[in-house]
Amino acid sequence: MIQEENHREKQELKVGFVGNPNCGKTTLFNAYTGAKLKVANWPGVTVEKKEGAMKYHDHRFKLVDLPGIYSLTSYTMEEKLTRQFILDSEVDVIVDVADASALERNLYLTLQLIELGKPVILALNMMDIVEERGMEIDMHRLPEMLGIPCIPVSARRRTGLDILMHTVAHHKEKCRHNSIVHQHPNKVEEESSHAHEHHHELTMVYSDEIEDKIDVLIDRMMEIEFETENYRWYALKLLEHDEEVMNLVPIDLSGIADKSYEAEIIHQKYDFLKGYFEVGFESFSSMVLNGLESLGTSEILISLLVDGIIAGVGGILTFLPNIFILFLALAFLEDSGYMARVAYVMDGLMGKLGLSGRAFIPMILGFGCTVPAVMASRALEDMRDRRRTVLVTPFMSCSARLPIYVLFSQMFFGRYAMLAAFSMYVIGLVIAVISAFVMNKLGNKGSMSPLLIELPEYKTPNKRTIIIYVWDKVKDYLTKAGTTIFLASIVIWFILNFGPQGMTEDMSQSFGAIFGKFLSPILVPAGLGLWQVVVALISGLAAKEVVVSSFSVLYGIANISSGEGMDNLINLLSSQNFTAINAYSFMLFCLLYTPCVATIAVVKRELNSTKWTIFSILFQLSVAYLVSVLFFQIASFITSL
Repeated sequence: MIQEENHREKQELKVGFVGNPNCGKTTLFNAYTGAKLKVANWPGVTVEKKEGAMKYHDHRFKLVDLPGIYSLTSYTMEEKLTRQFILDSEVDVIVDVADASALERNLYLTLQLIELGKPVILALNMMDIVEERGMEIDMHRLPEMLGIPCIPVSARRRTGLDILMHTVAHHKEKCRHNSIVHQHPNKVEEESSHAHEHHHELTMVYSDEIEDKIDVLIDRMMEIEFETENYRWYALKLLEHDEEVMNLVPIDLSGIADKSYEAEIIHQKYDFLKGYFEVGFESFSSMVLNGLESLGTSEILISLLVDGIIAGVGGILTFLPNIFILFLALAFLEDSGYMARVAYVMDGLMGKLGLSGRAFIPMILGFGCTVPAVMASRALEDMRDRRRTVLVTPFMSCSARLPIYVLFSQMFFGRYAMLAAFSMYVIGLVIAVISAFVMNKLGNKGSMSPLLIELPEYKTPNKRTIIIYVWDKVKDYLTKAGTTIFLASIVIWFILNFGPQGMTEDMSQSFGAIFGKFLSPILVPAGLGLWQVVVALISGLAAKEVVVSSFSVLYGIANISSGEGMDNLINLLSSQNFTAINAYSFMLFCLLYTPCVATIAVVKRELNSTKWTIFSILFQLSVAYLVSVLFFQIASFITSL
């Protein structure tokens, strides 16, 4: 009887449920445990963990529902405690619960969990939503790439639960498959100069530079006889300058990790998740290049097609998923009936600024595209209101600016990238409000027209309406890529590859460099005195998306939004003393300066005044310059203290 009881105890497995917030982790946990829950706080803190028990055939499980986290970087309380629990306790298996409908965002945590060296199972939750949206996940390719079991489940419909728990019961001793199929092209492994063939051993393989540093750090840890079952994980954390690990492992980092490599490691992790657009464009670009060279095509035409058109347009199309998500969110807000209520609720506040509540609708639409936002101002009957609305609406961060925010925030702000990008939306709104308030105080207030607006009933957004709305907006974005950006890429290529002496390989001798160097002293107080930055800003007048493709052409980087592309660009900019302060100043200038020519044309049509159109251009340019200069000077002064 005692032996039988001991046998049952040995069968108990401790399973940790980890995942991003709102991934359905707790729903899945509750589906297994029911009412058999035990809620406890970690000693000294208020962050909760839930424990439950269940039995599956002959196996007994102790399930632990850990706080929702986005990473294991140990910055927030939840991240610290979850990481500590996994490292310190005897967790037999980690169940990584991921929202299958937003897989790319969730897989970043998955890669970090795999690197801990413990058995991991990926539970692809919300598969019912994936099916409803007509999405498809390659269930053969994904486990081959990650080297771990990937089980589709739906906690809401309680499907796949038995299969997941069966996998947990039989995966205790397995950390990965025997063979891992990497997404990297074969040439990456063949051209690698690193001593070890990690592509056959590990799920996540970094660049040769990072891998070489990992090897050195592992040797140094062994020299001081630091004991651990996972030297690689600690080496990565030392490269990231993780404060907790640096205190735990007191080794000399000089000469190998003098700076934090966290940004590079993050970029390379995300490259493992994504890259289909980048890989596709790189393959297409190589195919065109090889084809043209085999036909004996002139170097000028090859450069135009490959370095100008494909690099410029392709760099913009890689941001299409981000643009799609933004338009999808706006479509839900509009079709649910929420927008009209926003106008009604905001009428009081907008009235204090000298604007009608209706002015809030163009401002909100400005987060999608400034052109329809300015056109929406025609709903304002008073011309004074219309002018003020038209003047402040371009300060909203339209979708065309999003690629700029994504690129520079990821390059320079590391774990604060999302905060840096989001701050642009907040700052734009604040500047618009302040501008409207000042104009109201300086101008003739007059009398405000009462707001008369119909409030539609709240309703569930119509699927067909959403699809049509998003498709129209995405189509407009693609049309820009095929027309405006296409033409702008050609113009930029020309002014950067030709100078007074004809075609030149030295870009510093081109027309663009000459013009940029002439104007760059004006932008020095804003930290934007590079001629490349000036040319990129000028190109943004054609369309704000062109700013990104301009950097792609200016610095000769084909896949500028990929991890490798961003690493190359940040190294080139850093060599020109372009720091995070300069980058934020640049983002502010792009947020506030003169909108694209399409918007200017619409402003002229809506206001029917050349004078007011010119004033709007100068007004927005002046605000952008003033704000950027103030930020750069203040930030530079503070950092110099």
